[in-house]
Amino acid sequence: MLCTLQPPRSLSRFPFHFPSINPRFRSFSLNSLPHITSALADTPPQSSQILSIRHSLLSRHLTATQLADSYLSRLIRTEPQINSFLHVSDSVLKQAQAIDDKIEKGEDVGPLAGVLVAVKDNICTSDMPSTGGSRILENYRAPYDATAVKRMKEKGAIVMGKTNMDEFGMGSTTEGSAFQVTSNPWDVSRVPGGSSGGSAAAVSARQCVVSLGSDTGGSVRQPASFCGVVGLKPTYGRISRFGLMAYASSLDVIGCFGTSVVDTGILLHAISGHDKYDATSSMREVPDFTSQLASSNLVESRPLKGLRVGLIRETLDDGVDKGVKSAISSAASHLAELGCIVTEVSLPSFSLGLPAYYILASSESSSNLSRYDGVRYGNQAAADQLNGLYGDSRAKGFGPEVKMRILMGTYALSSGYYDAYYKRAQQVRTLIQKSFKTALDSNDLLISPAAPSAAYKIGEKTNDPLAMYAGDIMTVNVNLAGLPALVLPCGFVEGLPVGLQMIGAAFDEEKLLKVGHIFEQTLKGCTFVPPLVADDIS
Repeated sequence: MLCTLQPPRSLSRFPFHFPSINPRFRSFSLNSLPHITSALADTPPQSSQILSIRHSLLSRHLTATQLADSYLSRLIRTEPQINSFLHVSDSVLKQAQAIDDKIEKGEDVGPLAGVLVAVKDNICTSDMPSTGGSRILENYRAPYDATAVKRMKEKGAIVMGKTNMDEFGMGSTTEGSAFQVTSNPWDVSRVPGGSSGGSAAAVSARQCVVSLGSDTGGSVRQPASFCGVVGLKPTYGRISRFGLMAYASSLDVIGCFGTSVVDTGILLHAISGHDKYDATSSMREVPDFTSQLASSNLVESRPLKGLRVGLIRETLDDGVDKGVKSAISSAASHLAELGCIVTEVSLPSFSLGLPAYYILASSESSSNLSRYDGVRYGNQAAADQLNGLYGDSRAKGFGPEVKMRILMGTYALSSGYYDAYYKRAQQVRTLIQKSFKTALDSNDLLISPAAPSAAYKIGEKTNDPLAMYAGDIMTVNVNLAGLPALVLPCGFVEGLPVGLQMIGAAFDEEKLLKVGHIFEQTLKGCTFVPPLVADDIS
C-alpha cells in the first residue's frame, strides 16, 4: 500500500532565495530531461541510489552533468516550499563536467562519482559560506574543507550546497536558524526536526542523493524520523570532527542521511577513519560496511535468526504518542518474524539522561562559543571600547536560544555550582554508559522510537522550550554513551513517517547497517517517498 498525503501548501512567508546559485539554473525543467528520470526509475525507493548512479555513469547511460541538471531542477521546483538550503554551489555543473571528462578518458572516478551531496552549514567548506545558522558568522568562508567534506570530494562526490540548521546545532526543529525556517517535505506546515533539519529535508525531497548532518543529542536521528529517511549517528571517534563547528565537543559527531541503509553505509565508509587533525578520531581500521550488506540473504525466511534485540522499556512510557508506540511494536514484531529474539530490557538511568545532557552540552557550549567575540571569530559590532565590542558583537550575533544555553552553561560551571550540576551530570553520564554496556552484553542491539511523536506543527513548541527539550529524550542517552545508532522509517502516524532507532555497541556500525538493511528490504506496506516528489520518481 502506498501511503500518501494531500499536496503540501506553500508557505509564502518564507522567501525563496539562493545566495550563491547561478541564475541560469532557474531555466531548467525536469520535464525536459525525461531520459534522466527513466534511467533511475527502475531503482526501488529503498535501493541504493549511489550504486544506481555509478552503474549509469560507467555504462554511459547517463552523464554526471545530466544528473546534476536533474537534481538542480528538482531543487529549484521544491525549494520555495521547503527552504532546505542556505547556500547552493555555483560550481555544481563544473564539478559534474570534471567527472564526465575523467570517465571519457577512462580514469578512476571514485565510489561517490556524480553523487550530489548536501552538507550541514556547521561543517566547513572552502568554496561556500559556513555560517552555522548564525548571524555572527554570516558570510564567513572557511579557508579549508572539513575532513569529511575533503574525503567525499576525493571520492568523486559533488557538494551541492549547505543546508539550513538550528543556530550552532541548538534546537530540535530548525526554527532556530537565524535565516529561515525549513519545512517538512511530507507536510510543509510541519517541522523537519533539528538541528539537521535542512539535511534531512533535502534528502527526503530528493533534492540531493545523500547529506551530512551533525548529531550532538539526536540532531541526525530525530530529523530522519520526522522526514522518513535513514539517519546514522556513528560511534564517537569514527568520523573526524575537524572542520565541524564545536557545540559540545565530547558529544558532537558528524552523521549521514540517505534514502536507504546501503547509501548511508557507503557514505559512512567514505568519510570514516583516523585523522591527524583530530586527536579524538579513532585509530581503528574502517571495515567495508557495504560488503556486509551485499552478503545479506533476503531469500531466507528468517535471515536474522538468533539475533538478540532488546526493546527499551522506558521509551514506551507515558508521554509517547500512541501511534508511535504502535509503529514501534509493529517493527519489533517484524524483527521477530525475521528471526530475532525480542525481549524488553530496562535502563534504570534512562530518564536521567535528558537533564544530564543539557547541563553538559550547555556547559561545553559556554566554553566553545566564547571564541565568537567579534575579534577572534564572528562579525564585529562597532564600539568605542573593548567590552562594548565584545558585548554588542555577541548580543547582535547570537539568537535567543544560543544566549540562553550559554548562560545555562556558564551558571553550571560557576564557582559554588560546579559540583552540584556539572560534576553530578558527569557522574550520571558514567551511570548511563554502564547501563548501556550491561544491556548490550546480553543483547546484540537495542531498539526504541527515535522521537516520542511524529513531526509537529511549525510554531507549536517555540514558546515552550521545556516541551521542545523533552523531544530529545529518546536520543540524548546514546550521545552520552558515545554509541552508534541507526534510524530508519518503520511506519506512519496520520500520514507522517515514524522512525525506529537501533542502538549498537561501540564501533559496531556493521551490525546495525546489516540488520537495518534486512529490515527495510523486507518491510511491506509502505513507501517512504513524500507526495511532493512522488510523481518525479514513480
